[in-house]
Amino acid sequence: MASTNLQDIPTPEPETPYRPRQPYRFSTQCATVDNPSLKDQYGSSSVPIYQSATFKGVNGQYDYSRSGNPTRSHLEHHLAKISSASHALVVSSGMAALDTILRILKPGDEVIAGDDLYGGTNRILAYLKTHGGVTVHHVDTTKPDSLLDYINPDKTAMVLLESPTNPLLKIVDLARIATHVKERAPNAVVVVDNTMMSPYLQRPLEHGADIVYDSGTKYLSGHHDLMAGVITCNRDDLNKQMAFVINAAGNALTPFDCFLLLRGTKTLAIRMDRQQTTAMLVAQMLDCLGFKVHYPGLINHPNRDVHDRIAHGYGAVLSFTTGDKALSERIVGATRLWGISVSFGCVNSLISMPCVMSHASIDPATRAERGLPEDLIRLCVGIEDPADLLDDLERALLEAGAITLTAGADSHQRFVRTIPSEGTAISRAVQKLAYNESMGYTTEREVEDREWFVSAPGKVILFGEHAVVHGVTAVAASVDLRCYGITTPRHDGKVSVHFVDIDGFTQEWEIDDLPWNAVTPVHVGDAHPDVLDSKLVDAITTRALSSEVLEKPSARQASVAFLYMYMIMAHGGRRPSFNFSVRATLPVGAGLGSSASFSACAATALLLLYSRIQLPAQPAPTTDNHLHTSHEGRRAIPPALAEEVNRWAFVSEKILHGNPSGVDNSVAVFGGALSYTRAGFSRKPGMVPIQGFKSLKFLLTDSRVPRNTKQLVAGVAALKEQEPDFVEGLLNAIQHISDEAQRLLADPELSREVLLTSLSALIDENHGYLVKLGVSHPSLEAIRSKTASPPYALSTKLTGAGGGGCAVTLVPDNLSDASLRELMGALSTISFVPYLTSVGGSGLGILSPYNQPQRLATPPETPRESEGADGPELLRDAFVGKATSEVSAWADSLGRWLFV
Repeated sequence: MASTNLQDIPTPEPETPYRPRQPYRFSTQCATVDNPSLKDQYGSSSVPIYQSATFKGVNGQYDYSRSGNPTRSHLEHHLAKISSASHALVVSSGMAALDTILRILKPGDEVIAGDDLYGGTNRILAYLKTHGGVTVHHVDTTKPDSLLDYINPDKTAMVLLESPTNPLLKIVDLARIATHVKERAPNAVVVVDNTMMSPYLQRPLEHGADIVYDSGTKYLSGHHDLMAGVITCNRDDLNKQMAFVINAAGNALTPFDCFLLLRGTKTLAIRMDRQQTTAMLVAQMLDCLGFKVHYPGLINHPNRDVHDRIAHGYGAVLSFTTGDKALSERIVGATRLWGISVSFGCVNSLISMPCVMSHASIDPATRAERGLPEDLIRLCVGIEDPADLLDDLERALLEAGAITLTAGADSHQRFVRTIPSEGTAISRAVQKLAYNESMGYTTEREVEDREWFVSAPGKVILFGEHAVVHGVTAVAASVDLRCYGITTPRHDGKVSVHFVDIDGFTQEWEIDDLPWNAVTPVHVGDAHPDVLDSKLVDAITTRALSSEVLEKPSARQASVAFLYMYMIMAHGGRRPSFNFSVRATLPVGAGLGSSASFSACAATALLLLYSRIQLPAQPAPTTDNHLHTSHEGRRAIPPALAEEVNRWAFVSEKILHGNPSGVDNSVAVFGGALSYTRAGFSRKPGMVPIQGFKSLKFLLTDSRVPRNTKQLVAGVAALKEQEPDFVEGLLNAIQHISDEAQRLLADPELSREVLLTSLSALIDENHGYLVKLGVSHPSLEAIRSKTASPPYALSTKLTGAGGGGCAVTLVPDNLSDASLRELMGALSTISFVPYLTSVGGSGLGILSPYNQPQRLATPPETPRESEGADGPELLRDAFVGKATSEVSAWADSLGRWLFV
C-alpha cells in the first residue's frame, strides 16, 4: 500500500532522473522511526525516554515538558508521517484529544454529529450543549444529503464524524460530506474519529477532513498498557490553536507513555493484518449461523462500496444481535478467551454489550431513537489463533442456548441457530441455517455434491529467460492456452486423481489410510509457513504413493502436491471424498507454465471444497439509467481471493520445483503481464504488473524436445564463472531489452505498428544473446529459420529454459490468415506442434452459471450433459472424453466463467 503523505521516508539511494526515490510502504514506515531534525547524540536505535520535567538553558528547543519533550517530538513526527499529516499532537487520552479539538468552538456555534457515536463522545457533546452554549445536531451521517438542512454558513462551526461508527459499524462517505461542508460552510471544520480504522486502514485527511483524532489507547498502542490521544491535521492555524490549548491545559502525553506509544506503532500494520483477517472469519461464521452481523467486510453490509473507496481494509471490530438481551448477556458471560471489556484495539480479543457498558451513558430512550439494539454484542478481535477464537465463541453460543447441536442426514454434527420467540423465551423454532448458507448451500455435503470447474492460463516469458536467475528482470505474460480441473463427488471414503495429459495417469487413495498423523494443519485464515512441511512430504511419498507412481516423475510430483494441499488444508474434521480430473490445452513440459496452471487449478478446487474462499454476489439490477457493460466475466474474482489462491499455488510449485521464482503461479492466477526481478541482487526485487498491457497475437511452437532445466542453468553458471566479463555483458544487454520492453508494453500512446515493429526487433536481439549463453537448441533454430523465411519474415525466440521446449513467434496484424495457416502447416510437416494464441489475457477462472441478480456466484449448479436411465451424467464424463482441441470451446459453452 503506497503512501502519499507529506512526510514519507525516501529510500536512501541518491535521486536521479532515471531512478527517482520511492516512498516506503506503510508497514516499513511504521517500523522506521527517523526524525532528521532531531537526532540522538548517541545514535540510539530506539528513541530514549527523556524522563525530565525541565531542561536547562535559555532559549533552547525545550524548557518544560508540559510545553515540549524530545520523546514526544519523535512520537508526533512519526504519527504525522503515517497519517498523511503535516502536524500531530499527542495528549493523555482519546477523550482529551476530542476535548482539545472542541475548544475551538465558542458559544453560539453549531455542531453536526452522527447519530451512532462512541458513548464518551456523546457525553461530552451533551455537556457542551448544556453548559457551553453550543448547539448539537445528531443526524444520520450515512446519508450525506441528510446534513444539508443543518449546514448553516454562518453558524456551523464543526462536523464530527466516525466511519465505521461505533458500535453499529455504519459507513459514512467522508469525502462527499467534506465536499458538502466546504461548499456550504467554508469556515466549518470537518473532524473525524479514526480510532476504529487507525492510519493503516484509513487516512481521512486524504478525503477532505481538517482534523483527525484517534484514541492511541487502541490500535496505535495495541497492548492496552497506556492511555493516549492523537490529533493530526494539515492546517497550520488549527495546529497552532490546539497546541496552545494543550500547553495551557497541561494534558500533553507523558514521556514514558510517548515511549510506549511509539513502540506500539511499529507493529501496527502486522497486528492489524492478523486481526482483520480473523475478524472476517468470525463475521462469516456468525452471518452463516443466521445472526444479524455488522461488519464492513461482509458482502451485504450497507455502503460497503463507499468503505472500499475510502479505506484499505475492514478493521477488527464487529457487532451482532441475537434477538434477546438476556441471551446476549449469557453469551458474553460464557466466553473464556474473549475478555469482557469496554475497549478495543488490543492484541487480545474482547467482548462487550455496548448498551450496558461503553454506551450506557446514552439514556435508553435516545438509544432506542437512534436504533441501538439492547441485545447488541460487540466483538473486538485480537491476534490469537483464529481456530481458538472461533471455537471459544462457538462454545459460548452453544452454552448460552443461541445455537443447537443437531445431526444431519449423513450423521455429521451440525450447529443450527435457535430463534427466540416473541418476548424473552428461547425455544419455539429451529432455523436450519448452517455454516455455509451464505455461499448458497446449507451443509458440507452439499459443497461436496457439486462439481467445481476451474481453469488457469499458461505463461510465456517474453524477455529475460535464464538471465533472471542472475538478477536480470524477466517479462512474463499469460497465454490463452489453459489448464482445466474438475472436482467430482465420490462419497465412498476415497479421494482420487486423473491426470489426463500425464500418460492418462489415475490413482485413488483410501482417505483414512493417508498419513494424517504427519499433518500439522494450516488453520483457516492463516498463511502457510515459508518452508514446506518436509515431514508431511516424506510421509506422502513413502506411505501414500505406489511403486508405479514413483517411477513416473511428473505424476509423482503432481500427486504429492495435490495430496499435500488436500491434507494440510483439512479443518473441522472435514475430509471430502472426490475425484480431481485435470486437462491441459497447453503442451505439458514445453516451458509454458503447465505446472503452475495445474497448481492454480488444484489450489482453487481445494480451497472451494474446504470453503476457505468465497466469491461475491452478482450485482443487483438497477432501475436508473446506468449503463451496464458486459465484461464477459473478466475481473469478477476479487483480488483478495486471487491472492489466497496464489499463496497456495506457490506452495504447490515449491513441491513441484523446489525453489520456484513465483512468476509462473502469479501469471497463472492474475493473468495479464508482469515484470519480475529475483531477490538478492542489486536491482529492487519483486513482481510488478505491467499496466495497460496490450493483448498480442503469438504463435507458440512446441519443439517436442525434452528439456533439462537444471543442466541448462548450471551450464550458464559455469560459463559465467569461466568468462565473467563476457557473460556480464550479455546479462546487461538483456536487462536493457527487458527495460525497453516494459516501456513499450506500458506506453498508452504508442501506435500498434511501432509497438509490433519494436518488439520484433527486441525478440531477435534477445534470442541472439541466449544463443551466446548456450541455451538454444537445433530444434529451436529450425523453428526460427522457418518463421523468418520469406514470405513470413517473423521474429521468433525460445521461451523458458530453452534446450528444446517451446518457441514464441510474434504475429503482426497484417499477416493474412492464409499465410498463417500455411506457416503452421509447414511447421507441422517437420514434426513441430504450433499453437495460435494470444498473450496477456485473463487469469484464474471459475465456472458459474448463476445469472440471477443477488445470487452468489458459487458453487455452480453443475450443468448436466444429459439425463440417462441411471441419473444425470456428470461434467467429468464429457470432460475427460473431449479431444484436447475441443476442451476450451466446450468449457466456454457451459455457462458464465468468472475470471481474475
